[in-house]
Amino acid sequence: MKSYVKKQLIRIRVYLIFDGIKRTNYIIKKKLFYSVGTNFFFQPRVLPSDPKLIKFGNNVTVASNVTFINHDLIYRTLNFLNNGKYYSYYAKPIEIGDNVFIGSNSTILPNIKVGSNVVIAAGSVVTKDVESNTVVAGNPAKKICTFEELIEKREKENPRLLAEEDIEGIWRLFNEEKNNR
Repeated sequence: MKSYVKKQLIRIRVYLIFDGIKRTNYIIKKKLFYSVGTNFFFQPRVLPSDPKLIKFGNNVTVASNVTFINHDLIYRTLNFLNNGKYYSYYAKPIEIGDNVFIGSNSTILPNIKVGSNVVIAAGSVVTKDVESNTVVAGNPAKKICTFEELIEKREKENPRLLAEEDIEGIWRLFNEEKNNR
């Protein structure tokens, strides 16, 4: 029982750390995931149910509200079928490679391996392994381009890097783009 209470207190602590960098540092310090590489950032405030079944490579960014589901609860329903069979808890790992960005509100299902140099677009549902050097989007997530094509597109779209404080410049570029369509 002590172990369960301790895990729940850690989950509450993670949730209450509002700053993403501080939350990430706490997660790394407490070794909450199976492993975490260098330059890791974890924006979600809710930890997965089985964080020890998740492995992150180097240079991984996980945006807000990403859900890692490495188990299911179907066994509970199946065990009440009265067919004389017993079904056990189903849990599988999730592995994320190097140089991966996972967009907001995405869901990664159990038994998934995400390769390196991958972007998972916001709102995607990853139901199958994602090969390296790809960008995926949708429900279910499908390849939309290569990692290199995304980089080329970004460089063409915004050749000038704007300072975060240059709000007027950001709006000017937005309006130029919208008016030129």
